[in-house]
Amino acid sequence: MDRDWMYDMVDPLRRLKSRFINGVREFVSKAMKQISYTQDGGVMCPCIKCICEKILKPCLVRPHLLQYGFKPNYRIWVHQGEHGSNEDNLCHALSNYDDMNYVDKFGTVNDMLYDAYMQASDIRLRYENLDYDDIFEEQSPNAFAHKFYDMLASANEPIYEGATKSKLSIVIRLLATRTNWHAPEKCLDYVIKMLNDVAPKQNFILKNYYEAKKIVSSLSLEAEKIDCCECGCMLYYKDDIYLTECKFCHLPRYFEPKGDRGRYKNIPRKRMFYLPIIPRLQRLYASMESATQMIWHFENRKNDGLLRHPCDGEAWKHFDKIYPDFACDLRHVRLGLCSDGFTPYVQASTSSYSCWSVFITPYNLPLEMCMTKPYMFLTCHIPVPNNPTKQIDVYSQPLIDDLNKLWNEGVFTYNISKKENFVMRACLMWTHVTSWYVVSAAKFAFKLNQCGCSLHFLDTN
Repeated sequence: MDRDWMYDMVDPLRRLKSRFINGVREFVSKAMKQISYTQDGGVMCPCIKCICEKILKPCLVRPHLLQYGFKPNYRIWVHQGEHGSNEDNLCHALSNYDDMNYVDKFGTVNDMLYDAYMQASDIRLRYENLDYDDIFEEQSPNAFAHKFYDMLASANEPIYEGATKSKLSIVIRLLATRTNWHAPEKCLDYVIKMLNDVAPKQNFILKNYYEAKKIVSSLSLEAEKIDCCECGCMLYYKDDIYLTECKFCHLPRYFEPKGDRGRYKNIPRKRMFYLPIIPRLQRLYASMESATQMIWHFENRKNDGLLRHPCDGEAWKHFDKIYPDFACDLRHVRLGLCSDGFTPYVQASTSSYSCWSVFITPYNLPLEMCMTKPYMFLTCHIPVPNNPTKQIDVYSQPLIDDLNKLWNEGVFTYNISKKENFVMRACLMWTHVTSWYVVSAAKFAFKLNQCGCSLHFLDTN
């Protein structure tokens, strides 16, 4: 019996092949007709994760197989009523298993596409022949998540028929080229033109660098530019966005225009960048790799008195006692904040100048993940000639607003690992700020109305 489809899941773009989807449907349908299904109340799941050791409902077996694939050497479905031995196929199965398309290492964006495949596919096709009660156990993504997955699926279309690369992958490479080697926009426009010249269809890849930025901006991970007072007194933000001078020191917001005022845009004297933290935290639940690890802090906690992870510390346990309503949902996010300054133009200028960056790290994850670059989120980039000290709470206003929203209200988020929507909340538990005055850090934490390293501040003289 030809069952090569069992170990040939996806195409080069990591899309599930139709014959694999049909084969999984056939497997589940056959398993539901066996006497063991009635006796056991479910199906023995042969996915890589369960390896025929768990009995699950059909509505869970099918997603498991679509996500993880069949375990090696299972061409004869012995647990679903077939007779024979899989030993003859062992070498062939293991060879295919090692060469399966879905085990190669792809980027995080492609991983999210693969995780979201079932949400973008036809739900009726996936769940036909199943009872309504079984279908209802899984939830569809909310509107925000569904829009994100649809955008990813659209951007991951091949650049032309027969191509193995998607438009999104080409765009990411182009933007990485500009960042890593400081390539000017005209250089990238020339490269895009050259790619279009050799492509079978003209302008099917991109038209220019501007279009590449538009595609990436649709990921909803944009940066906000916020004008600041030159002395750090205030931000032109929210109710003050239309002011033209500082409310406190009365310095002008913009430089004096040169020449004809109508020909030039207003140029602010100082501007900071804020990268919203909320969509970045929601992305943690959009990828199967990170979503399954977001409750690691509970599942892997050990009570042997050793401090391996922040969840083993007294601050974490003390916080759980004070806020049991937050601690009861393991999916809520515990955050740490750190910052330091750096001198970007040390070789180009003799005058002292520094930029200050504020990073947020989720401590739900294991240490080997939360302390790596993909999970250290840059939130604020503050251009100041010197240490911001007392003005740090001014520059942190957008971040404080988002953290207060995550603490008080939460945001509606889709968890791809559980196929469910929930209200995600977050708290800032630790701050590690180099060269800030202790009073500034304490004031920052107090403004958040959260724990914010309070155990350490209580012992500060």
